[in-house]
Amino acid sequence: MQKHYLVLITSILLCACNGNTEKASETNMDIYPQDFTEVLKAHGGLDKWKKAKTLSFKKDKETYTIDLNSRKALIKTPKYSLGYDGKTAWLKEKDTAAFKGNVDFYHNLFFYFFAMPFVLADSGIVYSETQPITVEGKTYPGIKIAYQDGVGASSKDNYYLYYNAKTHKMEWLAYTVTYFDQKEKGKEQANIIKYSDWQAIGGVKLPKTIIWYAKDSLGNIVAPKDPKPVTFSKVSLSAVPVNPSIFNKE
Repeated sequence: MQKHYLVLITSILLCACNGNTEKASETNMDIYPQDFTEVLKAHGGLDKWKKAKTLSFKKDKETYTIDLNSRKALIKTPKYSLGYDGKTAWLKEKDTAAFKGNVDFYHNLFFYFFAMPFVLADSGIVYSETQPITVEGKTYPGIKIAYQDGVGASSKDNYYLYYNAKTHKMEWLAYTVTYFDQKEKGKEQANIIKYSDWQAIGGVKLPKTIIWYAKDSLGNIVAPKDPKPVTFSKVSLSAVPVNPSIFNKE
């Protein structure tokens, strides 16, 4: 079954995670596994997503602007701004130590979670089948997403997309983080997010909320880590590119 399911995208190797990514060609959907193609269709289709040039949204006090072709990014808050200009991630603070994270890691973190499942159609990706998960008696088929060596800042990262078998809508995302130690991790070490609340924007379905779940000692998904979900609002998907100068450090 694996040999029919494994698909390697061998188009231009640009980072799927670091802002240099070009979206994979839409001219031949056969490059994707059938199940992933159905997931993309269930969310409005890759063609509609690829027509967009600029994505913007809010998360808490952060306002995001993303150039979808270059993956340049700008995040503005009352206390700091940070971004990615296509080569370098940068930070400008109004208050000392207002931002406590890692700029290189953070600048596209929530964009990536928000732009699911479409960012999983980027180039340099290897698709394969993975075992389904069962949550509260319901089983979700899965697709494993891995990256070719050298793609992005964390090519050892793995993602596991789980979808509703009837609707093909994405419902869970498991992922490993290798950015900080560059060590590959097993599926049992993966974090997991529930996707169940979607909003229609420009003909595609993007998440309205996501929530991280905890797992027990056996790896079973048991309960939200925090009952308050991450909420995405004021979403705009535009066919008009923004002035690229906005992504430069102020």
